[in-house]
Amino acid sequence: MTFAITSLALPAQRFADYRSAYLDLYDKVKTDNQKEKASILKDVDFELELIHRDVINVQYILTLLAQLYDADETEGQTLRKLVLDSVAGDIELRSKRELIEKFIDTAMPDVDSAAEIPDCFEEFWEQERESSFDALCKEEQLDADKLKKVIDRYVYTGKKPLPDPDIIQLITRPLKLAERGPTRKRVLDKVVEHVETFIHGIAA
Repeated sequence: MTFAITSLALPAQRFADYRSAYLDLYDKVKTDNQKEKASILKDVDFELELIHRDVINVQYILTLLAQLYDADETEGQTLRKLVLDSVAGDIELRSKRELIEKFIDTAMPDVDSAAEIPDCFEEFWEQERESSFDALCKEEQLDADKLKKVIDRYVYTGKKPLPDPDIIQLITRPLKLAERGPTRKRVLDKVVEHVETFIHGIAA
């Protein structure tokens, strides 16, 4: 049996609201656990796969964006909220909410027709990805060619890079002994964030 939006008793917007709130709670508990903060929810199994629906993907969001483009002001406000809440309520897409909102605010006003939305979105995303990649290399003084290979391998295998040797060999500046551990972790976190934001759930 396929779980589709039409089978829900709840309206799409209400369901998106609940999903977003649920994942916000999951993120908070996950963060608290990483910080070893006490929580009565620490042993809760959130069963995230039970709220994942294939209908919430990039194609679904692009369809909503096309509808948003053609909508009047009142309907547009409703569709905008549905787009952003749907993204925030998906475990794979929620890291992209800020960028999708930026696309709506800065790129869509220059689009000539709803049919152009997919191509414009792809161009916008690639520009943002390249900008993020360049900024990461500059901020952390990383070898761009090596970083690209690490990211490609991460995407292909699905396995996160190792702090050593994968991450440490990217850093071009000399590190003091006390800096090595914190720097490797910080860079690894940024690489994972970059991939989760710009590639996972986007790349074919």
